[in-house]
Amino acid sequence: MIDLKGKWVLITGASRGIGRLTARFMAERGCNLVLHSRERGHCDAVLEEVRALGVQAYAVEAELKDLEAVDRMLAEIDKAGTQIDVILNNAGMQVPYRDEFLETPMDDYRTSFLVNTMAPMKICYHFLPGMAERGFGRIVNTTSGIDKDPQQAGYSASKAALDKVTRDLATKYEGTNVQINLTDPGWCRTDLGSEMAPNAPESALPGVVVGAFVSDGRSGRLFPAQAFSLLSLEEAVSLAQTYPNPYGF
Repeated sequence: MIDLKGKWVLITGASRGIGRLTARFMAERGCNLVLHSRERGHCDAVLEEVRALGVQAYAVEAELKDLEAVDRMLAEIDKAGTQIDVILNNAGMQVPYRDEFLETPMDDYRTSFLVNTMAPMKICYHFLPGMAERGFGRIVNTTSGIDKDPQQAGYSASKAALDKVTRDLATKYEGTNVQINLTDPGWCRTDLGSEMAPNAPESALPGVVVGAFVSDGRSGRLFPAQAFSLLSLEEAVSLAQTYPNPYGF
């Protein structure tokens, strides 16, 4: 397991839910944080929390369905001189549940792909050259296990696309110290998941971050967070490193 103390971690969707829990988890392990939300002020409380743990942290803002806003956020991070070592693409959005699924509006797909596929990949593309040049990087993209549910077609399709592009991209870094993997938090009681969900948000840790701590040079894997629930980080990393990559090498 690698030590990320002093590394800079970008967490999207950090103001609440699993993102906020993740921010605290990483701060407790000495990571410096760039915390994203749609509005900078939404991160005020979590910034106070993590700074009290002795790490550096600041907030950035971007509405992820506005790719120009994402560009402005990335430019702000660059201007601050922050070298991002770890990306936790946690943020996502879910369109309304469509009982009349044959009447699904095409905007469901457009918005879902912007937020859940295009924005996280834009972030990956921006920081990967620096990671490769420095010889270190970790990216964990958050997917979903939703399947056979056409009532949520836009959301599930955008996550399936994220799975595909993440795994394809990861082949270019296989065997290096830049590792790119996926996580699925499971159905948790968050604003996105609703109160009907069976899992507490806390159950997603350490699974949603285990891909940031692996050190075996493998990429393209999916780490289902609920499989790591109640494990220590050390136990979770040991388990994660038994997961083979999907490429067969």
